[in-house]
Amino acid sequence: MAERPEFQQKQFAFAAHIRDPEHMPAPAGIEDRRMAIYRELFFNNLLNLISNYFPVLKKLHTREQWRRLVRLFMRQHRSQTPYFLRLPDEFLRFLQEEYAATKDDFPFLVELAHYEYIEIALSISTESNDMAGIDPGGDLLDQTPVKSRLAWVHAYQFPVHRITSNFLPSEPDAEPLYLCVYRRADDEVRFMELNPVAARLLGAVEDNTDGSSGEMLLRRLATEIEYADAGAFVQHGLAALDEMRQLDILIGTKPSAKGGKSWAS
Repeated sequence: MAERPEFQQKQFAFAAHIRDPEHMPAPAGIEDRRMAIYRELFFNNLLNLISNYFPVLKKLHTREQWRRLVRLFMRQHRSQTPYFLRLPDEFLRFLQEEYAATKDDFPFLVELAHYEYIEIALSISTESNDMAGIDPGGDLLDQTPVKSRLAWVHAYQFPVHRITSNFLPSEPDAEPLYLCVYRRADDEVRFMELNPVAARLLGAVEDNTDGSSGEMLLRRLATEIEYADAGAFVQHGLAALDEMRQLDILIGTKPSAKGGKSWAS
């Protein structure tokens, strides 16, 4: 392989030194006072951006710990995008795939980072809901409920939505925590905690490829969880579906391929 031109060698040396000034020497012939300006400028800009995207994570760390984490990200990670708005995704990927946790790290470090990342990712998502054929006020039992593309459900082992400097869990919960992050019609991003049954119901709505009605989905779920009174479960489920529609987690209904009333006999 041909050797790089001299100007490219200087560029690579410059970038390597900016990322890791402790271990990579600066390009020859550049005054250190000038290099210091670039070192501080690049690192401080990155530090401020990451801090703004992950405010809770930053607050939980000391100044030295946080700067070390950002420096490791700058040193080790090779970003796949030049866009600042994609930086949270790159930082999360670094924590998930490249960062070697230490005994001093919070056990919920990666999950908390993911929780903070999701709000950013959803706020800038270019996805939208196709309302063609959707009845916003349709019958949630007789017809097929439709989930918003801007409602994402994630399971966590730690109660990430409650973590503060005064609440730092050291062990995961016995059961997974389900959180739905959703973007409303006014573009406001919110979170909703779901119990396991509600999470399964929302998953059933999303995976409803055969066009089953809301009642069919609920009766099927009642059977799966061995709920004794299927009729009562349908009514409880209807209330849950209606709340999700009011929150824009569901965008309405569409005609069902398989009606719900046939279950009533």
